[in-house]
Amino acid sequence: MTSKDEQIRTAIVEQAAEWLVANDEKPLATRESAALAAWLKASPVHVEEFLGVSVVARDLREAAADAEYSVDTVIASARAEDEAPVQPLRPRLTTPARSVSPRTWLTVAAATVAVIVLLSPGFRSLWEVRPPVPVVASTPALHFETQHGEQLNRRLPDNSVLHLNTDSAVTIHFGRTERLVMLTSGQAGFEVAHEHDRAFRVFAGSAEVVAIGTKFDVRLQDDSTVVTVIEGRVAVGPSPVSEARRANANRAPRYVAVGADQQIRVAGDEWPVAPTIVDALRSTAWLRHELVFDQEPLGRVAAEFNRYTTKPIEITTPALRNLEITGVFATNDTEAFIAFLRRLQGVRIEVTPTDIRVSQQ
Repeated sequence: MTSKDEQIRTAIVEQAAEWLVANDEKPLATRESAALAAWLKASPVHVEEFLGVSVVARDLREAAADAEYSVDTVIASARAEDEAPVQPLRPRLTTPARSVSPRTWLTVAAATVAVIVLLSPGFRSLWEVRPPVPVVASTPALHFETQHGEQLNRRLPDNSVLHLNTDSAVTIHFGRTERLVMLTSGQAGFEVAHEHDRAFRVFAGSAEVVAIGTKFDVRLQDDSTVVTVIEGRVAVGPSPVSEARRANANRAPRYVAVGADQQIRVAGDEWPVAPTIVDALRSTAWLRHELVFDQEPLGRVAAEFNRYTTKPIEITTPALRNLEITGVFATNDTEAFIAFLRRLQGVRIEVTPTDIRVSQQ
Protein backbone atom coordinates (compact mmCIF):
# COMPACT_ATOMS: atom_id res chain seq x y z
CA MET A 1 0.00 0.00 0.00
CA THR A 2 1.41 3.40 -0.94
CA SER A 3 1.77 6.23 1.53
CA LYS A 4 -1.14 8.05 -0.11
CA ASP A 5 -3.34 4.94 0.05
CA GLU A 6 -2.51 4.50 3.72
CA GLN A 7 -3.38 8.14 4.41
CA ILE A 8 -6.77 7.66 2.72
CA ARG A 9 -7.37 4.46 4.67
CA THR A 10 -6.42 6.14 7.94
CA ALA A 11 -8.82 9.00 7.20
CA ILE A 12 -11.65 6.49 6.64
CA VAL A 13 -10.80 4.77 9.93
CA GLU A 14 -10.99 8.11 11.73
CA GLN A 15 -14.35 8.88 10.12
CA ALA A 16 -15.65 5.46 11.21
CA ALA A 17 -14.50 6.12 14.78
CA GLU A 18 -16.21 9.52 14.75
CA TRP A 19 -19.48 7.93 13.63
CA LEU A 20 -19.19 5.32 16.39
CA VAL A 21 -18.57 7.99 19.02
CA ALA A 22 -21.50 10.07 17.73
CA ASN A 23 -23.85 7.10 17.92
CA ASP A 24 -22.77 6.14 21.42
CA GLU A 25 -23.01 9.63 22.88
CA LYS A 26 -26.73 9.66 22.07
CA PRO A 27 -29.06 8.00 19.53
CA LEU A 28 -28.60 9.47 16.06
CA ALA A 29 -31.30 11.80 14.80
CA THR A 30 -33.13 10.90 11.58
CA ARG A 31 -30.94 13.19 9.48
CA GLU A 32 -27.75 11.86 11.08
CA SER A 33 -28.88 8.26 10.60
CA ALA A 34 -29.49 8.98 6.91
CA ALA A 35 -26.05 10.55 6.66
CA LEU A 36 -24.44 7.50 8.26
CA ALA A 37 -26.32 5.17 5.90
CA ALA A 38 -25.17 7.26 2.91
CA TRP A 39 -21.57 7.17 4.16
CA LEU A 40 -21.69 3.38 4.56
CA LYS A 41 -23.23 2.88 1.11
CA ALA A 42 -20.62 5.11 -0.53
CA SER A 43 -17.97 2.37 -0.39
CA PRO A 44 -17.53 -1.19 0.90
CA VAL A 45 -14.35 0.10 2.55
CA HIS A 46 -16.48 2.38 4.75
CA VAL A 47 -18.52 -0.62 5.91
CA GLU A 48 -15.34 -2.62 6.48
CA GLU A 49 -13.72 0.02 8.65
CA PHE A 50 -16.92 0.77 10.58
CA LEU A 51 -17.21 -2.91 11.49
CA GLY A 52 -13.51 -2.97 12.32
CA VAL A 53 -13.71 0.02 14.66
CA SER A 54 -16.83 -1.41 16.35
CA VAL A 55 -15.15 -4.74 17.01
CA VAL A 56 -11.87 -3.19 18.18
CA ALA A 57 -13.85 -1.02 20.62
CA ARG A 58 -15.48 -4.16 21.98
CA ASP A 59 -12.14 -5.93 22.32
CA LEU A 60 -10.69 -2.99 24.27
CA ARG A 61 -13.68 -3.12 26.64
CA GLU A 62 -13.09 -6.79 27.28
CA ALA A 63 -9.37 -6.34 27.86
CA ALA A 64 -10.02 -3.46 30.24
CA ALA A 65 -12.60 -5.53 32.15
CA ASP A 66 -9.69 -7.66 33.39
CA ALA A 67 -7.96 -5.97 36.33
CA GLU A 68 -4.58 -7.04 34.97
CA TYR A 69 -5.00 -4.94 31.85
CA SER A 70 -5.51 -1.28 31.05
CA VAL A 71 -6.00 0.68 27.85
CA ASP A 72 -2.32 1.65 28.08
CA THR A 73 -1.42 -2.04 28.22
CA VAL A 74 -3.53 -2.81 25.16
CA ILE A 75 -2.00 0.00 23.09
CA ALA A 76 1.51 -0.89 24.27
CA SER A 77 0.89 -4.47 23.18
CA ALA A 78 -0.27 -3.25 19.79
CA ARG A 79 2.88 -1.16 19.41
CA ALA A 80 4.97 -4.18 20.30
CA GLU A 81 3.40 -5.99 17.37
CA ASP A 82 4.16 -3.15 14.98
CA GLU A 83 7.20 -5.00 13.64
CA ALA A 84 5.31 -8.25 13.20
CA PRO A 85 3.92 -9.00 9.72
CA VAL A 86 0.16 -8.76 9.30
CA GLN A 87 -1.31 -12.16 8.49
CA PRO A 88 -4.08 -11.69 5.91
CA LEU A 89 -7.17 -13.84 5.99
CA ARG A 90 -7.58 -16.07 2.99
CA PRO A 91 -11.26 -16.39 2.08
CA ARG A 92 -12.32 -18.18 -1.06
CA LEU A 93 -12.66 -15.05 -3.17
CA THR A 94 -10.95 -13.78 -6.27
CA THR A 95 -10.44 -10.26 -4.92
CA PRO A 96 -6.73 -9.66 -4.15
CA ALA A 97 -5.93 -9.26 -0.47
CA ARG A 98 -4.76 -5.80 0.62
CA SER A 99 -1.88 -5.30 3.00
CA VAL A 100 -2.46 -2.79 5.77
CA SER A 101 0.16 -1.33 8.06
CA PRO A 102 -0.24 -2.20 11.75
CA ARG A 103 0.10 1.55 12.32
CA THR A 104 -3.41 1.93 10.86
CA TRP A 105 -4.76 -0.38 13.53
CA LEU A 106 -2.96 1.67 16.18
CA THR A 107 -4.99 4.59 14.85
CA VAL A 108 -8.13 2.52 15.35
CA ALA A 109 -7.15 1.66 18.91
CA ALA A 110 -6.37 5.27 19.78
CA ALA A 111 -9.62 6.52 18.24
CA THR A 112 -11.69 3.98 20.12
CA VAL A 113 -10.29 4.81 23.54
CA ALA A 114 -12.71 7.75 23.58
CA VAL A 115 -15.50 5.35 22.65
CA ILE A 116 -14.66 3.14 25.63
CA VAL A 117 -14.85 6.06 28.06
CA LEU A 118 -18.16 7.26 26.65
CA LEU A 119 -19.71 3.86 26.20
CA SER A 120 -19.01 2.09 29.48
CA PRO A 121 -17.54 3.85 32.51
CA GLY A 122 -15.44 1.38 34.44
CA PHE A 123 -14.77 -0.58 31.27
CA ARG A 124 -17.44 -3.23 31.91
CA SER A 125 -17.60 -6.11 29.50
CA LEU A 126 -20.90 -6.10 27.59
CA TRP A 127 -20.67 -9.49 25.88
CA GLU A 128 -22.16 -12.65 27.34
CA VAL A 129 -21.02 -15.05 24.63
CA ARG A 130 -17.78 -15.61 22.76
CA PRO A 131 -17.11 -12.40 20.80
CA PRO A 132 -16.46 -12.40 17.06
CA VAL A 133 -12.98 -12.25 15.59
CA PRO A 134 -12.07 -8.67 14.55
CA VAL A 135 -12.51 -7.76 10.90
CA VAL A 136 -9.05 -7.50 9.40
CA ALA A 137 -8.68 -4.72 6.84
CA SER A 138 -7.11 -7.16 4.38
CA THR A 139 -10.30 -9.20 4.22
CA PRO A 140 -11.92 -8.86 0.76
CA ALA A 141 -15.53 -7.74 0.64
CA LEU A 142 -18.47 -8.56 -1.60
CA HIS A 143 -21.04 -5.82 -2.12
CA PHE A 144 -24.51 -6.29 -3.62
CA GLU A 145 -27.35 -3.82 -4.06
CA THR A 146 -30.67 -3.60 -5.87
CA GLN A 147 -32.62 -0.72 -7.35
CA HIS A 148 -36.32 0.04 -6.84
CA GLY A 149 -38.42 -2.95 -7.90
CA GLU A 150 -35.36 -5.16 -8.47
CA GLN A 151 -34.58 -8.44 -6.70
CA LEU A 152 -31.33 -10.39 -6.75
CA ASN A 153 -30.23 -13.95 -5.88
CA ARG A 154 -26.57 -14.92 -5.47
CA ARG A 155 -24.76 -18.05 -4.34
CA LEU A 156 -21.87 -16.97 -2.12
CA PRO A 157 -18.34 -18.43 -1.98
CA ASP A 158 -19.20 -20.46 1.14
CA ASN A 159 -22.16 -22.01 -0.72
CA SER A 160 -24.71 -19.94 1.22
CA VAL A 161 -27.42 -18.20 -0.82
CA LEU A 162 -28.23 -14.50 -0.61
CA HIS A 163 -31.63 -13.14 -1.63
CA LEU A 164 -31.79 -9.35 -1.87
CA ASN A 165 -35.13 -7.56 -2.03
CA THR A 166 -35.96 -4.22 -3.64
CA ASP A 167 -33.96 -1.09 -2.66
CA SER A 168 -31.45 -3.09 -0.62
CA ALA A 169 -27.70 -3.11 -0.06
CA VAL A 170 -25.41 -5.59 1.69
CA THR A 171 -21.66 -6.01 2.18
CA ILE A 172 -20.14 -9.37 3.12
CA HIS A 173 -16.71 -10.26 4.55
CA PHE A 174 -15.42 -13.85 4.61
CA GLY A 175 -12.78 -14.62 7.23
CA ARG A 176 -11.26 -17.83 8.51
CA THR A 177 -13.43 -17.96 11.62
CA GLU A 178 -16.48 -15.85 10.76
CA ARG A 179 -18.66 -14.61 7.93
CA LEU A 180 -19.71 -11.00 8.59
CA VAL A 181 -22.63 -9.36 6.80
CA MET A 182 -23.69 -5.69 6.96
CA LEU A 183 -27.22 -4.95 5.71
CA THR A 184 -27.31 -1.16 5.26
CA SER A 185 -30.73 -0.84 3.62
CA GLY A 186 -33.78 -2.85 2.62
CA GLN A 187 -34.30 -6.56 3.16
CA ALA A 188 -32.32 -9.75 2.66
CA GLY A 189 -32.97 -13.47 2.94
CA PHE A 190 -30.20 -15.94 3.78
CA GLU A 191 -29.83 -19.68 3.26
CA VAL A 192 -26.77 -20.29 5.39
CA ALA A 193 -24.45 -23.18 4.59
CA HIS A 194 -23.53 -24.94 7.83
CA GLU A 195 -19.93 -24.46 8.96
CA HIS A 196 -19.24 -25.60 12.50
CA ASP A 197 -16.15 -23.42 12.98
CA ARG A 198 -17.29 -20.32 11.08
CA ALA A 199 -20.39 -18.51 12.33
CA PHE A 200 -22.56 -16.39 10.05
CA ARG A 201 -23.23 -12.95 11.59
CA VAL A 202 -25.56 -10.29 10.19
CA PHE A 203 -25.49 -6.68 11.39
CA ALA A 204 -28.65 -4.76 10.42
CA GLY A 205 -29.73 -1.53 12.05
CA SER A 206 -30.56 -2.22 15.70
CA ALA A 207 -29.96 -5.97 15.50
CA GLU A 208 -27.27 -8.58 15.20
CA VAL A 209 -28.18 -12.10 14.02
CA VAL A 210 -25.95 -15.13 14.54
CA ALA A 211 -26.63 -18.32 12.57
CA ILE A 212 -24.78 -21.54 11.80
CA GLY A 213 -26.98 -23.28 9.24
CA THR A 214 -30.49 -21.97 8.73
CA LYS A 215 -32.87 -19.94 6.57
CA PHE A 216 -33.97 -16.53 7.78
CA ASP A 217 -35.02 -13.07 6.64
CA VAL A 218 -33.86 -9.66 7.89
CA ARG A 219 -35.68 -6.42 7.11
CA LEU A 220 -34.84 -2.85 8.06
CA GLN A 221 -38.23 -1.29 8.70
CA ASP A 222 -38.77 2.23 10.01
CA ASP A 223 -36.69 2.47 13.21
CA SER A 224 -36.47 -1.27 13.86
CA THR A 225 -35.06 -4.50 12.46
CA VAL A 226 -37.39 -7.47 11.84
CA VAL A 227 -35.93 -10.99 11.79
CA THR A 228 -38.04 -13.95 10.59
CA VAL A 229 -36.77 -17.53 10.81
CA ILE A 230 -37.93 -20.00 8.14
CA GLU A 231 -35.83 -23.03 9.14
CA GLY A 232 -33.46 -23.79 12.00
CA ARG A 233 -32.62 -21.36 14.77
CA VAL A 234 -30.73 -18.09 15.10
CA ALA A 235 -29.55 -15.96 18.01
CA VAL A 236 -30.69 -12.33 17.84
CA GLY A 237 -29.37 -9.47 19.92
CA PRO A 238 -28.93 -5.71 19.76
CA SER A 239 -26.11 -4.63 17.45
CA PRO A 240 -22.69 -3.76 18.90
CA VAL A 241 -23.33 -0.04 18.42
CA SER A 242 -26.93 -0.14 19.65
CA GLU A 243 -27.97 2.18 22.45
CA ALA A 244 -30.18 -0.63 23.77
CA ARG A 245 -27.27 -2.92 24.59
CA ARG A 246 -25.43 -0.22 26.51
CA ALA A 247 -28.50 0.83 28.49
CA ASN A 248 -29.48 -2.72 29.46
CA ALA A 249 -26.09 -4.42 29.56
CA ASN A 250 -26.25 -5.37 33.24
CA ARG A 251 -29.73 -6.86 33.26
CA ALA A 252 -30.63 -8.12 29.80
CA PRO A 253 -29.50 -11.30 28.01
CA ARG A 254 -27.11 -10.66 25.16
CA TYR A 255 -29.02 -12.89 22.73
CA VAL A 256 -32.52 -14.29 22.32
CA ALA A 257 -33.04 -17.60 20.52
CA VAL A 258 -35.49 -17.44 17.61
CA GLY A 259 -36.74 -20.62 15.94
CA ALA A 260 -38.63 -21.61 12.81
CA ASP A 261 -41.94 -19.77 12.29
CA GLN A 262 -40.91 -17.11 14.79
CA GLN A 263 -40.26 -13.42 14.29
CA ILE A 264 -38.59 -10.78 16.45
CA ARG A 265 -38.53 -7.00 16.10
CA VAL A 266 -35.50 -5.16 17.54
CA ALA A 267 -35.63 -1.42 18.15
CA GLY A 268 -32.76 0.71 19.37
CA ASP A 269 -34.33 1.49 22.75
CA GLU A 270 -35.98 -1.86 23.54
CA TRP A 271 -34.26 -5.01 24.81
CA PRO A 272 -34.89 -7.82 25.48
CA VAL A 273 -37.75 -8.59 23.11
CA ALA A 274 -39.73 -11.83 22.97
CA PRO A 275 -40.22 -13.50 19.57
CA THR A 276 -43.75 -14.03 18.25
CA ILE A 277 -45.26 -16.91 16.28
CA VAL A 278 -45.77 -16.20 12.54
CA ASP A 279 -46.32 -18.05 9.29
CA ALA A 280 -42.76 -17.66 8.05
CA LEU A 281 -43.55 -18.73 4.48
CA ARG A 282 -46.21 -16.04 4.28
CA SER A 283 -44.02 -13.43 5.95
CA THR A 284 -41.23 -14.13 3.48
CA ALA A 285 -43.41 -14.51 0.38
CA TRP A 286 -41.21 -11.95 -1.40
CA LEU A 287 -38.63 -14.73 -1.80
CA ARG A 288 -41.13 -16.30 -4.20
CA HIS A 289 -41.88 -12.89 -5.79
CA GLU A 290 -45.24 -12.81 -4.04
CA LEU A 291 -47.15 -10.59 -1.63
CA VAL A 292 -49.60 -12.44 0.63
CA PHE A 293 -52.29 -10.63 2.60
CA ASP A 294 -54.91 -11.98 4.99
CA GLN A 295 -57.38 -9.29 6.01
CA GLU A 296 -54.68 -6.63 5.90
CA PRO A 297 -55.64 -2.93 5.73
CA LEU A 298 -55.40 -1.44 2.25
CA GLY A 299 -53.00 1.21 3.54
CA ARG A 300 -50.43 -1.42 4.45
CA VAL A 301 -51.08 -3.39 1.25
CA ALA A 302 -50.48 -0.28 -0.86
CA ALA A 303 -47.27 0.47 1.04
CA GLU A 304 -45.96 -3.02 0.28
CA PHE A 305 -46.78 -2.70 -3.41
CA ASN A 306 -45.09 0.69 -3.50
CA ARG A 307 -41.80 -1.04 -2.66
CA TYR A 308 -41.88 -2.57 -6.16
CA THR A 309 -44.08 -0.53 -8.49
CA THR A 310 -42.81 2.30 -10.67
CA LYS A 311 -46.10 4.15 -10.15
CA PRO A 312 -46.89 4.60 -6.45
CA ILE A 313 -50.36 3.77 -5.21
CA GLU A 314 -51.95 6.72 -3.43
CA ILE A 315 -55.12 6.31 -1.35
CA THR A 316 -56.89 9.65 -1.61
CA THR A 317 -59.89 8.67 0.57
CA PRO A 318 -58.60 8.11 4.13
CA ALA A 319 -61.49 5.79 5.04
CA LEU A 320 -60.29 3.28 2.45
CA ARG A 321 -56.97 2.82 4.24
CA ASN A 322 -58.69 0.44 6.66
CA LEU A 323 -60.40 -1.62 3.94
CA GLU A 324 -59.37 -5.24 4.56
CA ILE A 325 -57.63 -7.04 1.70
CA THR A 326 -57.05 -10.79 1.31
CA GLY A 327 -55.18 -12.35 -1.60
CA VAL A 328 -51.90 -13.45 -3.15
CA PHE A 329 -50.31 -11.10 -5.69
CA ALA A 330 -47.12 -11.05 -7.74
CA THR A 331 -44.62 -8.35 -6.78
CA ASN A 332 -44.06 -7.52 -10.47
CA ASP A 333 -47.73 -7.45 -11.52
CA THR A 334 -49.29 -4.25 -10.23
CA GLU A 335 -51.85 -4.35 -13.03
CA ALA A 336 -53.36 -7.54 -11.61
CA PHE A 337 -53.68 -5.88 -8.23
CA ILE A 338 -55.31 -2.80 -9.79
CA ALA A 339 -57.78 -5.10 -11.61
CA PHE A 340 -58.56 -6.70 -8.24
CA LEU A 341 -59.24 -3.28 -6.68
CA ARG A 342 -61.53 -2.30 -9.57
CA ARG A 343 -63.78 -5.24 -8.68
CA LEU A 344 -64.28 -4.00 -5.13
CA GLN A 345 -67.59 -2.30 -4.49
CA GLY A 346 -67.38 1.44 -3.92
CA VAL A 347 -63.73 1.74 -5.02
CA ARG A 348 -62.62 4.00 -7.88
CA ILE A 349 -59.22 3.67 -9.57
CA GLU A 350 -57.53 6.40 -11.60
CA VAL A 351 -54.24 5.65 -13.33
CA THR A 352 -52.22 8.75 -14.20
CA PRO A 353 -48.79 9.05 -15.85
CA THR A 354 -47.19 9.41 -12.40
CA ASP A 355 -49.29 7.46 -9.92
CA ILE A 356 -52.31 5.24 -9.21
CA ARG A 357 -55.06 6.94 -7.20
CA VAL A 358 -57.55 4.97 -5.12
CA SER A 359 -60.67 6.79 -3.96
CA GLN A 360 -64.22 6.12 -2.89
CA GLN A 361 -66.96 6.27 -5.49
